[in-house]
Amino acid sequence: MNTAPGHNQPIEANFSVKLSFPRRSAEAPRFELVVDEQLAAHGITAVFGPSGCGKTTLLRALAGLQPIHNGVLRVNGIAWHDQRGSLQAHQRPVGFVFQEASLFEHLSVAGNLEFASKRAPERLGSEQFQGITEFLEIDQLLPQKPAQLSGGERQRVAIARALLIRPELLLMDEPLAALDQTRKREILPFLDRLKSELDLPIIYVTHALDEVTRLADDLLIMEKGRVKASGPVDEVLTRPDVPRMLGEEAGAVVEGIVTERDSQWQLLRVDFIGGHLWLRDSGESIGQCARIRILARDVSLSLADEQASSILNRLPATVIGMADDTDRAMLLVRLAVGEAVLLARISKKSASQLRLYQNQRLWVQIKSVAVLH
Repeated sequence: MNTAPGHNQPIEANFSVKLSFPRRSAEAPRFELVVDEQLAAHGITAVFGPSGCGKTTLLRALAGLQPIHNGVLRVNGIAWHDQRGSLQAHQRPVGFVFQEASLFEHLSVAGNLEFASKRAPERLGSEQFQGITEFLEIDQLLPQKPAQLSGGERQRVAIARALLIRPELLLMDEPLAALDQTRKREILPFLDRLKSELDLPIIYVTHALDEVTRLADDLLIMEKGRVKASGPVDEVLTRPDVPRMLGEEAGAVVEGIVTERDSQWQLLRVDFIGGHLWLRDSGESIGQCARIRILARDVSLSLADEQASSILNRLPATVIGMADDTDRAMLLVRLAVGEAVLLARISKKSASQLRLYQNQRLWVQIKSVAVLH
């Protein structure tokens, strides 16, 4: 299913936004949002950071809901804002999915979708309309009113509504934040399909790192109105300065392929560019792509291949960097495992006992691996 024209050019977002707050919000953050980025023309770019860092303001500026002070915004080669002028919000081909679905309660699902489709520059045919409703599995919900829907169903309707305007850019502002874990698990597969089946750039705001590691192709980390790090998600998460920002959730993401199933022990083998890993069988098919998250706290180091160990996953590695952690007793170690980069969080005492040094060859032992999808 493809609801928008092809996109070949990155999104040029080089602008600043001046923010003002009423006096009563004395605790509100006070900063100027400054963005100087080339955002990807495909897939999901996650915008991650603490509350109040400017994530939602960035989305609002892209959508035309927040005035840009100066700079340039171009999407697919078209200037949405520059020194000559700025397109109004209703002129920008943007789909926006908010934290709350914000459906029209007096209309049925079909009525909500019909209202959205009228905003499209060209009306979708009945086959395209049906394709979107089937894609999001809401075709059976069309006669119902929003009050009859679960939280997950409401968000799927909201996503369908955003797609029906045939956007050139899809903005999602913490779309899972209002859902419980069951509803989140219901929505996540649809978000996976959005990025794999739509020729459409998606900017996805979240403060949940598990959503970043599962969904994102690229990542912007924001702090106090500034982009602190940006690039492909696997590279950003293992940058020397980033793990300190993430605390206990610091780790690496690697892409692999399921190559073997051990039915006796209920395990799967996943091959990646650094070797292979054995992990719990969660039903993936042989040949299926798998994204894996390896937390720094679950990686230990050894000078030899410890055969007499309960840890199944042991891989040769090379030390490529070390940095102090926010905990003064701990050290973050960057490791090359083949072409992949992993992180280990170990105590400085352990590092001293191992006599760690740059380019040292050793073994990593991975205690736990999370398959994201």
